[in-house]
Amino acid sequence: MKPLVIKVGGAFMQATAEALQLLAVIKQLQQSRPVVLVHGGGPMVEQLLQALQFTSTKVNGLRVTPPEHMPYITGALAGTANKQLCAFAIRANATPVGLCLADGAMTSCTILDPALGAVGVAKANSPTMLNLLLEANILPIISSIGADEKGNLLNVNADQAATVIAQLLNADLLLLSNVPGVLDHNKALISQLTAHDIEGLVSAGVIKDGMQVKVDAALDAATSLQRPITIASWQTPEQLLGLLAGDPVGTTIIPNI
Repeated sequence: MKPLVIKVGGAFMQATAEALQLLAVIKQLQQSRPVVLVHGGGPMVEQLLQALQFTSTKVNGLRVTPPEHMPYITGALAGTANKQLCAFAIRANATPVGLCLADGAMTSCTILDPALGAVGVAKANSPTMLNLLLEANILPIISSIGADEKGNLLNVNADQAATVIAQLLNADLLLLSNVPGVLDHNKALISQLTAHDIEGLVSAGVIKDGMQVKVDAALDAATSLQRPITIASWQTPEQLLGLLAGDPVGTTIIPNI
């Protein structure tokens, strides 16, 4: 089967019980297909920057990253968050390797917009290291910290990072958040969405705020990968086992053709 790239972030990083459950599910999934876990960790970054009395702002969902913030953002994401997930994986009897986008030449990164500071965009480069790890049934856990060709560390949006890893491995992509998927105006789960559907729901104010950011990222990923992308919840990780049987999970975003 194709590898499966799972992206987590946000509140997940502080939800210990659910994190442990998800890693146990990933361990089960690994019996049938290779799995890669990609993560962000915005709340952990926010807490650390506040503790250091740094002012942090966002533009269109992207954290403005002055160079002086980068060592601390790297520490929060590639350090604390990444190693905590590795520890959870060990408790689930998986064999994790903690990585960042800069490792093994898996991606190449460049500055996205100088006005945003050390914010990067990643491109797929070499799958060699990841393929070796997956062949050994090792679970790569990848933080969204990259580096440019001059060795400058860059803060990459975690959804974009997960998309690039899926491109690199020709993998399926699963974006997990703290809701079961995209909900309609009656709070019922929408099983499938096209770009046209999304445009209408955004205009009607049904998809907004954080979910709009997530849906836009999923549509971009689906279009880029030319395959459906799933938005589901990390709060009910046992449902993800349905993926093995081809059962629908969460909301499927259909790519533009």
